[in-house]
Amino acid sequence: AIGDYRTFAKLSPPLRGEDDRQAVVQAIADGAIDCIASDHTPQDEESKRLPFAQAASGGVGLETLLPITLELYHNGHLSLLAALDLITRKPADLMGMTAGRLQVGAPADLVVFEPDRSWKVDADALNSKSKNSPFDGRPVQGLVLRTVIDGRTVHTHGA
Repeated sequence: AIGDYRTFAKLSPPLRGEDDRQAVVQAIADGAIDCIASDHTPQDEESKRLPFAQAASGGVGLETLLPITLELYHNGHLSLLAALDLITRKPADLMGMTAGRLQVGAPADLVVFEPDRSWKVDADALNSKSKNSPFDGRPVQGLVLRTVIDGRTVHTHGA
């Protein structure tokens, strides 16, 4: 993505080559990486329409975090539960939070999703006010149907 200087893919840390990506996947599969999170730093169009060196770093990450993480499951690197643990319980544990788990006394934060449902990332259709995503046009699996925060529905797919 960087070779053609498309600034919507300018991220921090920057994207690297396929060997580096495979090394990260292996480190996740081996347990050397404790959790996965999204920086979710979307930028307005003006800050991304600059020459590459001056363009702001960042992109929409929250809406693609689940399907991109589920690639580890779909490609056989992790079980579904292990992949979900990396983006729920483990980040919460590292931050000393009670979130990221279903248990009495924990926040009623839930995501209802279809792990095998295919869709194509369309930056223009994302809910974020900004529309810059390095995954624009990419086919993925794992569609969020509903998001519940503290017991209240805050997102319903298609609504």
